[in-house]
Amino acid sequence: MNDQANSVEERFDAAAPAELSSWNRQDTTWMLGLFGTAIGAGTLFLPINAGLGGFWPLVVLALLAFPMTFYAHRGLTRFVLSGREGADITEVVEQHFGIKAGALITLLYFFAIFPILLIYSVGLTNTVASFLEHQLHITPPPRALLSFVLILGLLAVVRCGEQAIVKAMSLMVYPFIVALLFLAVYLIPHWNGGILATASQVPAPSALLHTLWLAIPVMVFSFNHSPIISAFAVDQKRRYGVHAEQRSSQILSRAHLLMVAMVLFFVFSCVLTLSPAQLAEAKAQNLSILSYLANHFSNPTIAFAAPLIAFVAISKSFLGHYIGASEGLKGLIIKSGKRPGAKALDRIVAAFMLVVCWIVATLNPSILGMIETIGGPVIAAILFLMPMYAIRKVPAMARYRGQASNVFVTAVGLVAISALIYSLTA
Repeated sequence: MNDQANSVEERFDAAAPAELSSWNRQDTTWMLGLFGTAIGAGTLFLPINAGLGGFWPLVVLALLAFPMTFYAHRGLTRFVLSGREGADITEVVEQHFGIKAGALITLLYFFAIFPILLIYSVGLTNTVASFLEHQLHITPPPRALLSFVLILGLLAVVRCGEQAIVKAMSLMVYPFIVALLFLAVYLIPHWNGGILATASQVPAPSALLHTLWLAIPVMVFSFNHSPIISAFAVDQKRRYGVHAEQRSSQILSRAHLLMVAMVLFFVFSCVLTLSPAQLAEAKAQNLSILSYLANHFSNPTIAFAAPLIAFVAISKSFLGHYIGASEGLKGLIIKSGKRPGAKALDRIVAAFMLVVCWIVATLNPSILGMIETIGGPVIAAILFLMPMYAIRKVPAMARYRGQASNVFVTAVGLVAISALIYSLTA
């Protein structure tokens, strides 16, 4: 099977352009699309979760943010690129590891991403309902109707195709970046040291390592955009052929630099404004940093802007995660032995997503956070460990062996998985 895949890849590479073309609008669209999938509602909780550990753990996490996220997502991109032309992640797993492993990974991939889609469905409905009631002073429509209209609206974008999804996400990134910058700059006059009060208290090495151990998953999943990586890699291979890995790495590096710079500025601005006790209070109240700041300053501008920012954040993350969830569901349907046509498969998947997301958003269950946490170790294994294992075992990825970044990614993956399992059992 590997020989067949390699021959296909060689024929494809032979037809590829001799030189890598210059950066273009499509590359920028993908860069912003990756940013849009990663930086969503989780970013609004990151200052609370990351800031509670104190000053020095936050500094270490800030230094690790770029290499942790870039090398892991580059590894997953390389893994998808190592398959035959047009093969998504579920097909590449089957190609390299066999039918049984492919079916298992596809199942895990779907059940790791799909619950997050459900969580976004609930969050979107809650955000819009709260905005209508408290900011616009309008009685929201029945929850079943509101959730149906919102999810149907997002799926209307989905029906326009993958490129339309990525373009819509990239457009939504701009107001989100402006909003984050506005809030971060708005807080500058209110900086009072906040977390700097803990800077003089250098923690013991064991305490520092324990704090970092538990905080690394928070940082990892605040920048996670693995659900869209497969579609990204497939498109890069189609566009750039033999140069796909080089251009993909360029897009990923720029996307991650943008993510890290924007988010860390926002995080540090928040933690320099609020004391550790206030951050703990926000966590106890289960509020996003926007909601807490709005209450803290009694500022109508933030109170009005917060739900709008949350709406944009959740919507674009929903679209990005839909790509991964639909990819996994299509893989499960095909591996079950049923092979409907492409259009029929798209309709089946869209109908399933609409019905399940609508039902869950209407019921508004509280168990979804637990489901997301359980899916965390699976996402970490697929993002960090599977590509590194493939580099060791798969001939098509042999050229990436012996790199120090492989050891780093494996170590971070093991740390993230162990910390997530510990959090579940503690």
